[in-house]
Amino acid sequence: MKRIFNSINVIKKSSFLIAIIVTLSSYLATGQNTNSAFKNVKYRNLFKEAGYKKADIDKKLSKAYYDIFEGPNRVYFEVGDSMAYVSDVKNKDARTEGMSYGMMIAVQLDKKEVFDKIWRFSKTYLQHQTGPRKGYFAWSFNPATMKQNSPGSASDGELYYITSLLFASNKWGNNTGIDYYKEARFILDSMWEKDGTGNIYNLINTEHKQITFVPEGNNYNWTDPSYHLPAFYEIWTVYAKDGHEEFYKACADTSRVFLHRATHPVTGLNSDYTEFSGEPHPTRWMPAGFRYDSWRVPMNIAMDYVWFGKDKAWQEGYAKRFQNFLRSKGMDTYEDQFNLDGTTPEFILKAGDVPKLRHSIGLVSTAATTAFMNKEKGSLDFVHAIWNAKLEPYEDGYFDPYYDGILYLFSLMHLSGNYQIITPN
Repeated sequence: MKRIFNSINVIKKSSFLIAIIVTLSSYLATGQNTNSAFKNVKYRNLFKEAGYKKADIDKKLSKAYYDIFEGPNRVYFEVGDSMAYVSDVKNKDARTEGMSYGMMIAVQLDKKEVFDKIWRFSKTYLQHQTGPRKGYFAWSFNPATMKQNSPGSASDGELYYITSLLFASNKWGNNTGIDYYKEARFILDSMWEKDGTGNIYNLINTEHKQITFVPEGNNYNWTDPSYHLPAFYEIWTVYAKDGHEEFYKACADTSRVFLHRATHPVTGLNSDYTEFSGEPHPTRWMPAGFRYDSWRVPMNIAMDYVWFGKDKAWQEGYAKRFQNFLRSKGMDTYEDQFNLDGTTPEFILKAGDVPKLRHSIGLVSTAATTAFMNKEKGSLDFVHAIWNAKLEPYEDGYFDPYYDGILYLFSLMHLSGNYQIITPN
C-alpha cells in the first residue's frame, strides 16, 4: 500500500512539474512572439541622412516639444495636480483629436506624467461611462465651462486613444496607477457592443471594414481618408488580444486598398471626406477637395510604409506623384487646399478670420515624411524644407500652434526615428 501511495505522489509531482513546464513554455512563447513581432523594423533618421548632426536634431525635436507643451504658445494646459488637456486654442476647445495625439506624443517621448494627466482628463470629462455611447468620447469639450460641446464621437480620436494606451501598457506596464491595457480594452469591448441601439454603431463599419466618419446615424456609412491608419490595426492584432485579430488584419488590408482608390492617380491628392469606395463625399458644409484633414494622409501612409511595408510598391509610387505635384507648385510656395486634379478650389475652408490659402507648415510637415518612400535623392528637398520651417505666425498674423504645431512635432518625430512601434519591456 505504501508503494502505491509513493507511486501516486510521484505521478502527482510529475504532473505538477509538467503543468509548470507547459505553462512556462506557453508564457515564454507568448512573450517572445509579442516582443519579437516587430524586432526587424528599422527606424531611419532622415535628418541625419540629409546631413544634419544628431545634437542639432535632438535640439530641434526638444524645442518643438517645449514650444507646444510648455512654452508661451503652448496648447497643453494642466488642471489641478492630476489632469491636463490639449486645446485647439483658436477654437477654444479640447478635442479628442488633440487629446489622443498628445497621448501618442507623450508615450513616444517617454513623458509618462503628461500622458497620465491627459488620460485622466479624457476619462473624467470626455468618456461616456454608461448609455449607448459607453466607452466612446465626446469629440469637443469646453474647458471654460467644463461641459461637453457635443457628446458625439470623431472616430479617429478613439483609434489614437486605443493605440496610445496599448503602447503605454507595453512601455510602462499596468501597475503604476493606471491599468492602460484595461482602459484600451474598455474602449474596444464597448465598441464591439454597439449594435445600433440609440443610433450608435461600431467605430468601424463592419460590412466595409473601414473606419467611419462618425459612428452615429448615417455618418456610419462614409469615411475620412485621414482616419485610415492601417499601421494601428496591425498593432491591435498583436496587442489588443480581444479575439478580433483577423478582423483587424482585414481592416488594415482594406485601408491600404482604399487609399489606392481615394488618391488621385496623377496628383496623389485625396478628398477630406469620401465614400467607402474612395469617391469624394461632399457635405452640406463643404464640397469635395484636399483640405486640412487631408494633410494627414501622406504621414499615415509613410507610417505604414516604415512600420510594416506591406504595400511598398504602391506607396513608393504615391510618394513620387505627391512630391512631383507639390514641387510643380513651387517648393516654397505650394498652397494648402486643392481640387483633386491640383487646380485651385472655389471654396476655401477658413482657418482664422478669413478664407485664405497659405503655404502651411502643417502640410510642409506631413509632405516631408513622404521622403521615407521616395528613394530619389531630390526627395530630401522635402526634409530640408521642414528643417528650415519655423513654427511661428504667418505674414498675415495667423498662427496655429495646435494643428500646425502637432503635425510639425509628429513630422520631426518620424523623420528623426522617434515615432516607433512600442513593444513590451
